[in-house]
Formats: sequence, structure tokens, C-alpha cells
Amino acid sequence: MKFPKVHSLEEIANLLNCEFIGDKDFDVLGMNEIHVVEPGDIVFVDHPKYYDKALQSAATIVLINKKVDCPEGKALLISDDPFRDFNTLTKHFRPFQFANVAIAPSAKIGEGTVIQPNSFVGNHVTIGKNCLIHSNVSIYDHTVIGDNVIIHAGTILGADAFYYKKRPDGFDQLISGGRVVVENNVGIGALCTIDKGVTGDTTIGEGTKLDNQVHVGHDTVIGKKCLIASQTGIAGCVIIEDEVTLWGQVGTTSGITIGAKAVIMGQTGVTKSVEGGKSYFGTPIEESREKLKQLANIKKIPEILNKLK
Repeated sequence: MKFPKVHSLEEIANLLNCEFIGDKDFDVLGMNEIHVVEPGDIVFVDHPKYYDKALQSAATIVLINKKVDCPEGKALLISDDPFRDFNTLTKHFRPFQFANVAIAPSAKIGEGTVIQPNSFVGNHVTIGKNCLIHSNVSIYDHTVIGDNVIIHAGTILGADAFYYKKRPDGFDQLISGGRVVVENNVGIGALCTIDKGVTGDTTIGEGTKLDNQVHVGHDTVIGKKCLIASQTGIAGCVIIEDEVTLWGQVGTTSGITIGAKAVIMGQTGVTKSVEGGKSYFGTPIEESREKLKQLANIKKIPEILNKLK
């Protein structure tokens, strides 16, 4: 997420009421999670296990809970609770905006687009040309939808990421300030849920088709011309490359990559990254031919045991 204008390190430190290390005029352009950071971004880290990863990332401002040596060309914001202060920045730069009409005045809707009754289009949403939005669809703030997109009834675009920090008295949510981006010629079935990015984009690539009751987690990027069948659950920060097929009730863990033109058979648990151009099945996931051979061999066990008697 980029800020509307460039801020100085001192301005951000004053906003958070925290110390800083670095030039007070150091440019701060935005904030992002570690997998999408760029120079000028703030990244937060609150566990020693991840200090080096954050300090060596592309981010040039690190919001951290310990004074450490600052890498050359970077700056530090020293906070007693970086998770809390990252939320403070999100609330400041992308605050929740109340809506009292079905289609926000700031929404931009392209020529030929039809929005059926009882749908909600939030603040600063952009919808392209010749789209069809069926009834009871909710499109949260800042969502971007391309041309010729069909979204069926009951679907929700832009709900918060499922991202929490455990505290002694419960769970604190990492506030989502990202977007959902749906490219041209996408079809989304009924009762789908697509969460927005924490600071970046959850993206559905051009020509991809989602069946009913599909869930897509935060910051996931789905490529072009993918097919995703009903009751599939895709975790956050997953990369699905072009022309992948996920059959019904597939589930994935977070942070993995599914290679281009891979086919994932129904009810498979995608527990790790997999290469493209192959078919997979089972939990834990394996190439489908190998998995089916294993299942066939298991059926032979009683016969083998009888021969050993």
C-alpha cells in the first residue's frame, strides 16, 4: 500500500510516538508485508527469528521491537509493539469509511455494466465495462474489477484477512488495508469469498473461472485462465500460476506456489509447492499416478498377509 504522498521518517515516528534510527528526512513511500515490499516501504517484524529476513528485505524502513544495527541505506522505527503500530498506520492511511447508500458516490462503473438489486458497491471501487453483478453481491472499498466480469449472487469481495496475533487476553487482528483486483473476463460463482490483501492485492487473473463456494485468502495471486471448482479453499499468500485446474474441495496451505497447467484432483490437500504440467492427488499431495499406485498396493495387503499364514 502506497501512501498518498511521501512522508519523512520523522513524521511517521511522530505518528507512532516511537524512536527512529536514520536520517529524519528519509523518504517513506508506503507499507507492505514482507513478501511484497519495495524500496520506500515499511515492513514490521516482532520476532528475533525473522529479524534478518526483514532487515535484508527490499523494504528500506523496518518497524522493529529491538535496537539493532541499521543496514546501510535503510532506517529503523523502534516500537515496543510493531504489530500494534502497523495497525496504527493502516488505520491512519486507509481508515474505514462508512457508507449509507448501496452504490458509493466515489465508485466508478463502466458503460454497459449491470448491477442487480440488493448489491453493495463500496467506496472507491472501480468496475469496468459490460460486467454483470448479480443480486446480494458485496464489493468492499477499493476493489478493482475489469471488463466483462460476471459475479453471481451472494459473493463477497474484499473481506478482511484471517490474520491474528495471539495475546494473553485473546487474538488481535492485523487490519487489512489492501485490495481485491479482478482482471478482465473473470467469472465468479455464487457465495464465493475473496479476502483483500493485508497491504497488497489479492488478484484473480484474466479469464479465470471460479465455481460456487470458493474461498480465496488474502494476498493470493491466481493466474490467467485457471479453473477452480466448488468448495475449494485457498489460503493466504498462495501463488497459482496460469492455466491451473483445482477440482472440488481442494485445500491449500499458505505461502506455496502451484505451477502453471498443474491439475489438482478433488479433495487434495496441497501441503507444499508443486511443479506445473503435472496431475496431483491426495493428502499429503503427490503426483496422481504415484498416489493411485500406492492405493492399489494397499488393497493387496490382505492378500499378501494371507499368503504369509
